[in-house]
Amino acid sequence: MSGYYTPEEAQDVFLKANEAYAREDYAAAQEGYEKLLSRGHGGPDVLYNLGTTQLAKGDLGRAVLALEQAKKQGGRAPDLEANLAVARARQVDKVVGAAADEEFLPRVTAATDGSLVAWTFLASWVGALLLLLAWRLSRPGRRTAVGLLSAVLLLVALPSGVLLAAHAYVEQTVHEAVVLAPTLVARELPQPGARSIFEVHAGLKVRLLEETGRFVRIRLPNGLEGWTEREGVSEI
Repeated sequence: MSGYYTPEEAQDVFLKANEAYAREDYAAAQEGYEKLLSRGHGGPDVLYNLGTTQLAKGDLGRAVLALEQAKKQGGRAPDLEANLAVARARQVDKVVGAAADEEFLPRVTAATDGSLVAWTFLASWVGALLLLLAWRLSRPGRRTAVGLLSAVLLLVALPSGVLLAAHAYVEQTVHEAVVLAPTLVARELPQPGARSIFEVHAGLKVRLLEETGRFVRIRLPNGLEGWTEREGVSEI
């Protein structure tokens, strides 16, 4: 087969993968979803189905990775959150203090839809500018109403602009990953023989801080940090 799918071919592969999942042929289902992703026909639905398939197979690390990627790309279905909850319940690591120690900006951006924030800012800002122009051209008797509406839109544009900037900042500076290895040793230094300080297991979401050679420094949700093998984690 060629390296490109037409929309019709992609839909056919997607439906066949769904059928394979329904008959519990998880290997065939996974192969179908991964083909779509490798040929540019991804998106939240494909990633969600891939994550659900890997969860059924017991591949916890890759299941969480695909589900988190689906969430990052805009997937908001209740089933997505439900499957993530199932995956978290199966994780070996139960990190205490995750909610309390999570940073403010990532929490805010995770709770808001970036595309909705962007469109809200754009619409309110452009609308306010157009109304200001209309205010200058309108008759004196209508200027009060036009001015008030423009002020309201500017008041909406200001916080949405700040929130949009927060999304951009987090996107550029915060890099999250999922542990794929069944057991991954975190060391004090980025060296194979360095002292082990803790272990993490498949499915745990961590923060990537820096990279050197084949090692990356990770931070757990409770703030604990260490160096691990790069191949043991995958960025969301």
